[in-house]
Order: sequence, then structure tokens, then C-alpha cells
Amino acid sequence: MTSSTSTAHAVSPDSGRHWSDPGAWPVAEGIHRIPLPLPMDGLKAINVYVIEGDDGLTLIDGGWAIPEARELLDTSLRSIGSGFGDIRSFLVTHVHRDHYTMARLLGTEYGAEVSLGIDERPALDTLLAAADLTENPFAQVLAMAGARELAEAWDHVGGELPDPALWGHPDVWLDGDHEIGVGRRTLSAVHTPGHTPGHFVFADRRAGLLFAGDHVLPTITPSIGFTFPPVPQPLGDFMASLTKVRSLPDLRILPAHGPVAPSSHTRVDELLDFHETRLQQSLAGLAAGPATAYDVARQLGWTRHERTFDSLDLSNQGMATMETKAHLELLVARGQVAREETSTGVLFTTA
Repeated sequence: MTSSTSTAHAVSPDSGRHWSDPGAWPVAEGIHRIPLPLPMDGLKAINVYVIEGDDGLTLIDGGWAIPEARELLDTSLRSIGSGFGDIRSFLVTHVHRDHYTMARLLGTEYGAEVSLGIDERPALDTLLAAADLTENPFAQVLAMAGARELAEAWDHVGGELPDPALWGHPDVWLDGDHEIGVGRRTLSAVHTPGHTPGHFVFADRRAGLLFAGDHVLPTITPSIGFTFPPVPQPLGDFMASLTKVRSLPDLRILPAHGPVAPSSHTRVDELLDFHETRLQQSLAGLAAGPATAYDVARQLGWTRHERTFDSLDLSNQGMATMETKAHLELLVARGQVAREETSTGVLFTTA
């Protein structure tokens, strides 16, 4: 939600060009980075990583299943002498549509095995049962955060029901930390909950690479608290997962969004420092007395430009509110803040 550096002019060292420029950019021997377009916001693209093996290709993430992305993935694979039929498996870092839906679609069409963290199953089950929902599930989360007007607006946002072809269950559920053989490589699958409950990163220790998904991003901080069903401590989970990745060797970051970056240790330290500062800002937002997460979010600056809450669009106001609630809930767990559930949402006070 909050940028630490600009993505607008970020150049990736593997291409020498803006990180989102189309192409199949070699990041290491036998590994290419393919940026695919996103039909939304300032992220511009998602990086899909292609790992070559003796028996075919393994892709880390799949992209968003839109025609433009599919066409560009096809063109980019052909530029390195491959095609969709050469894909043997997808290792998907998490369930968000820009990572999962193209993998599930192509996996079904071409018989490629799709793997996903098992703690993403509740989210997938909710999506597949969307026809039975009576309200937007995030509206409930926003109401508990004290943002009832936002909740009502989110609940009235229409949309098509999820396509089961894009949101079906994976072929393999990833459960716990373990090793995965990918051709002649061995990847460490590391469970890193926080951005989503079932997020995984994949570390190639021998090559010094971290396929980081949305867990460690080089230019922005990933959204926290924007998950359903909600979990008790998304920020606590995220910071614990950052510490877990910090215990690995210092690796080159191959992120889902943004340029390739040199040091996982440096970036993890920056992210932990950012959230410690944000926790203190959230605590200061309670100085005048009891407040909801929505009340506190309205006091904070957003994005690297410190934009006011009211200047954000409806979607980002909702995400800012949920992220603020995640910070306040961690302060509760640390004993610095007390919480009380009321008819208007959760009220937080300094302990």
C-alpha cells in the first residue's frame, strides 16, 4: 500500500530497461523473467519466471488470465524456443488472480501441474461458492474496522461470478517448508504467510536466488490485511515471515512486481523498519482517545507521497483501512493497545 521508492522509472538490471518492458529477460543461467501486463493500478505488470529443465519448463507464477497477457506469454516463450506445450508445472506463490488464474487455465489446457499453498484453500473455496454469498465478504471486514460507509459502497460494487476454470483447486497443495526438485535445481519452498495466509517463496540457495512473489518487493510494501477469510494477525504473520526469510542466506530478489534487486537481507530489514515506524504512527493515532481502524487510517499518510486518506479512491481507502486494522491488532498482541468490539466496529485504546 505504501511505496518506499518509486516504481515509475525503476530499471531492472537484467534488461537495462524499465522492469515492465516486454521480453524474456535472462536473470541467471536457464532462467528468464517475463513481465506480463495487468489491467489495473500502478503495478503495470507481474513478473513470471521461466526455469528451463531437461524435461520442460517450470513457471513461478502464471499471470492474470487476460488475452493480452496470454498472447505476450506465448510470444515471449517462443522467443526462447519454447511454447505452452513445454510447460510441465507452475509453482504459484499465492492465490491472487494476477498470480494464479493464468496458471490454472494453462495447466488445465496443457496438462501442466499447478501447485499452491494449502492455506489458500479457504479463499479459493469462498470464490468458488460466490453464488451463495449474500454480501461482499470484505464488507464485513470493513464494518468491523469502523468503515460502515465504505462497507456499504464495497457491497454494492457488482461483478461477474468467478469462473471455475480460472479458480479451480490446484493439482498439488504445498504444505509446510520442503524441498522441490526442478530439473537439476533444488528449490526450498518456504511458507511465508502475511500478504496471504498460504503465500510461499522459493529459494534456489545454490544459485543465490529468491523467487519472492509478493512477500519481498523491492520498491513497495505488499498489502497486509486484504484477505478473506480474515486471519487474526496478518501483520504479525508477515513480520515473522520476513524474519524467517532473513535467516536464509542473502539472496538476489526475483520479485513478482518491480526490478530484480541485489539483497534479500537489505530489503527485509527495510520492510521490518517500515512497519515498526507504521506501528508507532498507528499508536499515536490513538492519543486523542478510543478510535476505530478507519479513524486512525484517516490520520495517516499513504503512498510514498504521503497522500491524504480522502484523496485515495474507494478501493484504496478500503485497503488502507484494513491495513491499519492489521497494525492495531498487532499492537494489541504486543500489549500496547486494548480492543473492544462494539456495534460500530472494533474500538482501540492505548493500554
